[in-house]
This record gives sequence, C-alpha cells and structure tokens, in this order.
Amino acid sequence: MKDLQKLKTEVQEDIDQLDSNELKKKYLSSDGVIREYFSKISNVDKDNRAKYGKELNSIKNLIAQSIEQSSKEIVTQRAKRVDPTAPFDSNTSKSNRPRILDLNGSSHILMQELERMLDIFQSMGFDIVESRQIDDDYHMFESLNFPKGHPARDMYDTFWTEDGFVLPAHTSTMQNRILSSSTPPISAVIPGRCFRSEATDSSHEHTFFQCEGIYVDKGISVANMIATIKEFLEAYLETDIEVKIQPAYFPFTEPDAEFTINCPFCNKEGCSTCGHTGWIELMGCGMIHPNVLKSADIDSEEFSGFAWGFGLDRLVMIRNHISDIRDLRAGNIKFLRKY
Repeated sequence: MKDLQKLKTEVQEDIDQLDSNELKKKYLSSDGVIREYFSKISNVDKDNRAKYGKELNSIKNLIAQSIEQSSKEIVTQRAKRVDPTAPFDSNTSKSNRPRILDLNGSSHILMQELERMLDIFQSMGFDIVESRQIDDDYHMFESLNFPKGHPARDMYDTFWTEDGFVLPAHTSTMQNRILSSSTPPISAVIPGRCFRSEATDSSHEHTFFQCEGIYVDKGISVANMIATIKEFLEAYLETDIEVKIQPAYFPFTEPDAEFTINCPFCNKEGCSTCGHTGWIELMGCGMIHPNVLKSADIDSEEFSGFAWGFGLDRLVMIRNHISDIRDLRAGNIKFLRKY
C-alpha cells in the first residue's frame, strides 16, 4: 500500500506536467506502469488484495479522467475556432449543418466492456493472458481431453488452414500453456476472439469474443467455482443475482455444468430477453478434468481446479439491451455512435 501511495503522488505530479498522450503511454499502455502494478497483485497478502486492487483501480480511473478531461478541453477549443471554408455560415441552425465526425475516434463497445470485465477480474486477483487467433490441433483438442477421432470434436466445428492450423473455437486453447508454465495456485483469465462454422442469426455469429477463466489450487471445489463466477457477475451487472447450475457436457471438465442466472430484466417473470423462462444461461463451467491437469504435469491427486468460458458478446448484449448480435460487427454508423 505504501508503493501505491508513492505511485499516486507520482501520478498527480505527472498529470500537471505531461500531456494526455504521454500519460496514456506511461501508465495505461500494455507495458505501462498500471499493468505492471496489476501483475504484482498475486504477491499481495490475500487479506489485502481487495484493498490493493480497489486502490489501484482508483489510481487508474484518476489517470483516465484526466485524459478524458484534457480531450474535452481540446474539442472545446476546436469548436471555438472559425472555419472560413465550412459549407455553412454562423446563422445556419445546428439541425441543418452537416454532421462532423469526432476525429479523435472512440473504442468499440466490445472493447469498452472487455476492459471493464478485466478490471473486475484483476481486482479479484486474476492474471490476464490474451488468447491466440490461430493455433494447433494439440492445444485446441488433445491437451483438453479430445483424443483424435473423438465425436465431441464435432461440437467445436471451426476453420482450418491448408497446413493444419486451426482458428480457435474457444479460448481453452490457452489452458495447457498456462497450467504447464505455472505452479499452483494458478488463477488466470483469458480473453480472445473465437471462430466457429455457424449459420448467423440474431443470437449466433461465426466470429465472437470469449472470456475463459481457470483457477487451480489445493482443495478447490464446485462451491468455490460458483462463488467466484457469482462475485464477478454481480460486479459486472451491478445487481444481486440468483444462480443455479444444470448438467452439461464438456470433455475438459468433470463434473460439467451450465451456469444460469435469474433474468435481471424481468425478475423471473418472463420476457423476450430470457425467452419467457425467467432464467438466462450464460456460460459453461466445471471442475478441470484430471486428464487436463496431467497433460500439464500437475498432480490431480494433490490439486484441483475449475474453469469457465462465457461469450463476451452475450454479456454485453444483456447489459446494454442489444437484441441482435450481428449489430456488434455490422459497422453500422448509427449503432456505433450510440455507444
């Protein structure tokens, strides 16, 4: 916490001295100071992790607000300038003026929501490991308990290159890499783009984002899994939720489950969002299969763990009341301006 206080003092000094681009590069870039401090969270005493994460998020927000304020001031200054080449004069009403796009741009709603999710997971003590967009058969299937020729492979029909590489159908392709390169306790969240050979409709896309999570340690149970996922969902959806799990099948977990929550929009009375059932199935989850642990040289007799995977697109749609998943990638300017 003393390190964070020192960091906060340094940030306040830099806000007065650096411009917004310099601030963003130094603190918020992929190799910036804030990411470095988040990577140290696993070294913090468990009793202080939540406090550490909260304080670090506060510092991050302080920087982001300063950058945003600086951008607004620039836009305001530009608006005050007179452009003699403009195709209208000062007497033209705003409604009749051609709309000028914000040249500063903005991030896509999926990226905005992903950053929010990752902030929550980091405050819970999880490391962030980005998935790959092309992989091999071993990490896509064999390391996850899909032997060659196993019929369960058909559930993850995806795209293949001519030389035998595969576009990942799930972010679970990173599980073996993380488990085999780490020593328990292991806690990581894996965001990434996934690809499946699917017919598209309002709720299905061939390309989508997924967010995987894994946790391995001694004495881990289904109860730990439910509590962890519920904690995240309540923080993300900003409401208390009821949960239930129901049987499912995934080769890389045992037992397997589908994680379901009460519909936050109708309070289980039934609406179009939940298909008038009162419940929304959000993700697959389960205890990591012993064969998956063994393939990563982890003793399944001594350690256990759980994993989950949810579609980022689906959660974003629920939180923002978006009815058609295709809107997220259609490039519709009206939709993009809304967010």
